[in-house]
Amino acid sequence: MLDQLRAQVCRLNCELPRLGLVTWTSGNVSGRDPQTGLVVIKPSGVAFSDLLPEHMVVLDLEGKQVAGELKPSVDTPSHLHIYRERPEIGGVVHTHSPYATAFAACGLAIPVCLSAQADEFGGPIPCSDYARIGEEEIGEQVLAHLGRAPAVLLRNHGVFTVGRDPQAALKAAVMCEDVAHVAWLARALGQPIEIPPAEVDRAYRRYQEKYGQR
Repeated sequence: MLDQLRAQVCRLNCELPRLGLVTWTSGNVSGRDPQTGLVVIKPSGVAFSDLLPEHMVVLDLEGKQVAGELKPSVDTPSHLHIYRERPEIGGVVHTHSPYATAFAACGLAIPVCLSAQADEFGGPIPCSDYARIGEEEIGEQVLAHLGRAPAVLLRNHGVFTVGRDPQAALKAAVMCEDVAHVAWLARALGQPIEIPPAEVDRAYRRYQEKYGQR
């Protein structure tokens, strides 16, 4: 069932530790199949080095497990909540990447001090309120704070990113950590200079409309 999506989700989960976004078995990638609406997610507590496509768990949007023998990630209720409420989202990524999570530990949004952040996120990367792990609270906080930027810092916890597919959500997670790293370094040097909102809007529109091959 959903062999291609399970292979993709497995591969992208294995990218998380390679990219320095997680440690040990923390974090997860999920993807939604646009035809069936079914969701594929990483199993709970399995080492990334041991993951195989057949280990990926397939669920419907209400959480019923329809394929896979392993227990799904403890973050599954939050992933499913996001998918139920935002049908245009096809991929969700959760990380504990260190620099972005440092901002989350302080309850701080990442201000727009870099043109790369203006291009990719179109504004600050917001920080949510505290939410407990294991139910839908994290998903509720993500949606409450999700704006134009496809990323939300979760206070005292980590990062959630979304995209039209799992690959786009992973890109957002990588870029979120990159801008958080630079913002942290800039704060060590002095007071970062924020880009004016009108220029952020211009840069975001240009990047979204003209960057890459169309």
